[in-house]
Amino acid sequence: MHLHILGICGTFMGGIAQLAAALGHRVTGCDENVYPPMSTQLESAGITLFEGYDVSQFDEQPDVVVIGNAMSRGNPAVEYVLEKGLPYTSGPQWLAEHVLQERWVLAVSGTHGKTSTSSMLAWMLEYNKMSPGFLIGGVPANFGQTARLGETPFFVVEADEYDTAFFDKRSKFVHYHPRTLIMNNLEFDHADIFADLAAIQTQFHHLIRIVPGNGLVIYPDAETSIDEVLEKGCWSERQTIGAHADWSVELIKTDGSEFRVQFKNETPANVKWNLLGEHNVSNAVAAIAAAHHVGVSIEHAAESLQHFKGIKRRLEIRGAPKGITIYDDFAHHPTAIKTTLQGLRQHVGSSRIIAVLEPRSNTMRMGVHTSALVDSLKEADTVFVFEPEHLDWSMQDVLKPIKDKVNISNETATMIKQIQSQAQQGDHIVVMSNGGFENIHQRLIDAIKLDAIEAK
Repeated sequence: MHLHILGICGTFMGGIAQLAAALGHRVTGCDENVYPPMSTQLESAGITLFEGYDVSQFDEQPDVVVIGNAMSRGNPAVEYVLEKGLPYTSGPQWLAEHVLQERWVLAVSGTHGKTSTSSMLAWMLEYNKMSPGFLIGGVPANFGQTARLGETPFFVVEADEYDTAFFDKRSKFVHYHPRTLIMNNLEFDHADIFADLAAIQTQFHHLIRIVPGNGLVIYPDAETSIDEVLEKGCWSERQTIGAHADWSVELIKTDGSEFRVQFKNETPANVKWNLLGEHNVSNAVAAIAAAHHVGVSIEHAAESLQHFKGIKRRLEIRGAPKGITIYDDFAHHPTAIKTTLQGLRQHVGSSRIIAVLEPRSNTMRMGVHTSALVDSLKEADTVFVFEPEHLDWSMQDVLKPIKDKVNISNETATMIKQIQSQAQQGDHIVVMSNGGFENIHQRLIDAIKLDAIEAK
């Protein structure tokens, strides 16, 4: 079968493409931005790429067109598919019908931590010889790829609540039919498609409705927004995570680099690993609980985390020129920003932390979470914020309470010069964005290195 994928270079759709190619299908696709690393991943899988949406790419008609959720009416390729009556489907629907059928699906949902938890869970199963398939919205360092078919019935999927496609406004995750479901947390996000938290909760309850009676729902205790979803009805086994829950956790080191986990009265296990922060500890315990559901002992799950290498763009160290450590982090929501900086602060102590933020997500640009932004940045000693065009709120007004440590700019070149002039040996610079941020990470590394060479 010949699949043509619109919006192929997104992490999710790129993963769909790689899974389809692994199944033996011929795969082609297009996107507006065709560049590494996704373009090289796809091309190495034998996938032909077209840049842009010109209808000439349909000269050879595919058997089915898989349309990504970034595609909308008015796009030339979308309009061609509709006008010519070509068969089309969404990425989640294709995944459900061609990959997830008859698989034991372990789905990881929630506002935050989906990529990290999915990566940990896939690695736990891999380390314990269970060879899972997976589709993850990031690149786990232990695997070096976003998706694979696997060799057993187990399949780990990052279960996103974002909508499926322009023609299917249900959340992606309702297509996955999980047997093991993690709900990490639940906050208001994606303000471009959800009116309020209640609208998101409705979608999460649609997900709960399709977990079988012999399935398992894993969630934190004492989280009101999740409790409200479950009160609408839950027909599956439940396990909670928290200080006094089914799965209890105790920090051995305050930065989260060592902790103890226990399930009910079973023998506890200690984890000593390379990740930081209480949020990552919570993610790890949820992954351990899910792995336990498919037969991995707590001891073996804990052991696997000692060999977990992390995920690209999750407090990923990009370089340390002149003794200045520069991180890349995907944080795109005040809660994610706050937990990232808290975890780093607990690890580096009194060393200076410089936060570099691009408010790029639709929700952030719309100003939905501005009231929480100041608090989320409090662990940083200095803050540099990129102000994009057509922002729906006043950055100066919102950040006024911390104006003494905030620098606002609408040019990354200016930001780099300002950061470079202030950064000192021993500093930790955290660049936070869910986009490319004009490659500011590498440009900053190069500028500091050049400055060091010129100083000699």
